[in-house]
Amino acid sequence: METKPPLPPFTLETAKIKVQAAEDAWNARDPDRVALAYTEDSEWRNRSEFFSGRPAIKEFLKRKWAKELDYRLKKELWCFMDNRIAVRFEYEWHDDAGFWYRAYGNENWEFASNGLMMRRFASINDVPIQESERKFRWERT
Repeated sequence: METKPPLPPFTLETAKIKVQAAEDAWNARDPDRVALAYTEDSEWRNRSEFFSGRPAIKEFLKRKWAKELDYRLKKELWCFMDNRIAVRFEYEWHDDAGFWYRAYGNENWEFASNGLMMRRFASINDVPIQESERKFRWERT
């Protein structure tokens, strides 16, 4: 059985580790790597999209990062209990025309006993910004 430590039930320390690991993985923008953090049948809601399973997660992430260029994410632990974690996040990206956006949102996560995420429900809003308003600067990869 595959595992993804830290495992539930979470403590403050292990919940923070889980959130940081998710931030790091998403910022790598590698759909194959990110998908390995989820159960084979993981259920997702992302904005108005509903889907499940690693193949669907990978396809979603490929589409996302093809559209959301130079994506950079920051996550913050909001609360946790047993096998659940809630986070708030914001990320910045630009489209192929050079228009910048900052997305704000909340995610609710539920984990299986092996530490893989079995449910991810995300509510997200995008706000157009000027490039000069960016908060997150990084080297292009």
